[in-house]
Amino acid sequence: MRQAARVMFDVVKVFILFTGCTVLFYFAILWVNEEYQSYHRYDKPSGETVEEVSGPVQPEEENWMHRLVFFYENGE
Repeated sequence: MRQAARVMFDVVKVFILFTGCTVLFYFAILWVNEEYQSYHRYDKPSGETVEEVSGPVQPEEENWMHRLVFFYENGE
């Protein structure tokens, strides 16, 4: 009888620990979500910016060959 009560007590302890960690994790995720909710990553940058420009356009037959060699050399 004491052995069954001891096992049941251990099961309850593990359940309470699991539930507590789950609730803590849930509120941590809510906190992180609230922190990044007000983060506007698509706003225009402030200060001086540099506009990206494209390089010279190559003919189509050279372009695919260049890309293939670039892939074999760098794996990208």
